[in-house]
Amino acid sequence: MTKVAGCELCQLVVPPLYRDEKLSVIPVDDPNYPGFCRVIWNEHVKEMSDLPPADRILINDVVWHVETAVREVMDPDKINVASLGNVVPHLHWHVIPRYVDDAHFPNPVWANAVRKPDEKLLAARRALLPRLAAAIKDRLNKR
Repeated sequence: MTKVAGCELCQLVVPPLYRDEKLSVIPVDDPNYPGFCRVIWNEHVKEMSDLPPADRILINDVVWHVETAVREVMDPDKINVASLGNVVPHLHWHVIPRYVDDAHFPNPVWANAVRKPDEKLLAARRALLPRLAAAIKDRLNKR
């Protein structure tokens, strides 16, 4: 498997919610965005077009399963799904639950914050994380 020195996604230190021989799903430790996950291709590739067709279908299927689990458990107002890789050119997808009261809404989470989120709401959302982890594992183990 191809790994690149210095690539933070090649050297994952976060325990995954799910991992198989092709990809991993990790939680993103962002206190303002409980439920934010990344789907990461294990091998170092830069773009979706670097993958053979079957693997492109596989990673998309996993992204959609993670999105569905996030929707069901976190009950967000919207889901953002993004694959950027400008800072870390290793194929990965962001699955981000968004709420009208989150720090950046309606802007991207990488923009300047427009408000301070309510700590009680964030705590309630963080309390859902064990259920989300179980839902992601369950969905991906059944596919």
